[in-house]
Amino acid sequence: MSHWRTIRRAETGEVVLARAKWCASYGCHLRGLMFRRGLTEDEGLLFVYRRASVMDATIHMFFVFFPIAAVWLDSAGHVVDAQLAKPWRPIYKPARPARYLIEAHPKLLERVRVGERLIFE
Repeated sequence: MSHWRTIRRAETGEVVLARAKWCASYGCHLRGLMFRRGLTEDEGLLFVYRRASVMDATIHMFFVFFPIAAVWLDSAGHVVDAQLAKPWRPIYKPARPARYLIEAHPKLLERVRVGERLIFE
């Protein structure tokens, strides 16, 4: 299985994020975007959790030095929440249980809407 995915709108096939690193391991979850200097507009992380949950999908922004888009999806790929996460904030959690989380450049928030379905290739 490739470690990178392209994230598209299910309805149109339009690319919303060209390069998302598949992040399913404990180590990848632990590291996330901490200590990075930034992200390009076409890259990010796609966190995969074992089950849909608010608690499991909650993030912090300690040691992340730049704002990011945090986009949570349910098990079917529907966007359940999207927020701008700012550096050094202690907690961001989805409004509803989420199984996936995309962390990317803040411009991603202009390309996704709560309720739409995304697919990973």
